[in-house]
Amino acid sequence: MARLPRGLVRGDDGVVRCFWGDGDPLYRRYHDREWGMPVRDGRRLFEKVCLEGFQAGLSWLTILRKRDAFRRAFRRFDYAEVARFGPADVTRLLGDPGIVRHRGKIESAINNAGRALELEREFGSLAAYFSSFRPAPGSRPRRMTWAALRKLGAPPSAVALSRDLKARGWTFVGPTTLYAFMQAMGLVNDHLEGCAARARTDKARRRS
Repeated sequence: MARLPRGLVRGDDGVVRCFWGDGDPLYRRYHDREWGMPVRDGRRLFEKVCLEGFQAGLSWLTILRKRDAFRRAFRRFDYAEVARFGPADVTRLLGDPGIVRHRGKIESAINNAGRALELEREFGSLAAYFSSFRPAPGSRPRRMTWAALRKLGAPPSAVALSRDLKARGWTFVGPTTLYAFMQAMGLVNDHLEGCAARARTDKARRRS
């Protein structure tokens, strides 16, 4: 069997994936079914921004394992409900062992829920707002190889999105966090060339 290009792995199911997407079954499902697929649903977009913030200093696998608990704790990330959380809710969340119990991150999610409502009123939907930061095709590598991906870093579009959200009062939204959000929510397709999910993701993004 031919050796795979760097950055790709072949799972025990025979499927070629990005290096990070194999191994743990949760990662595998997330890589194959979610990561990079375009999302228009406001709750899912808000959820992802929040969870990326909670991930800071942790692995994404840790967050995936806690995601169901986060959804229960934050009313399935209905930002209209989360925006109404008060001190009693903060205390409740700090006592919830199923989530990451970090006061700053919890208070950030509540703050950002209110800011999400403001974005929705201004742009009609969170999807419309975030889509306006989709990078121009010409700014992306022609072939997304391991070497090309490593050179990218946080692109100007992620820096601009971070700057704009911060100006609107959002917190825990640095460029690295926002680039991870963009990758996951299909604003870019960073599945590597040769990954089985890349073509499927490209097709879904063309339809969105």
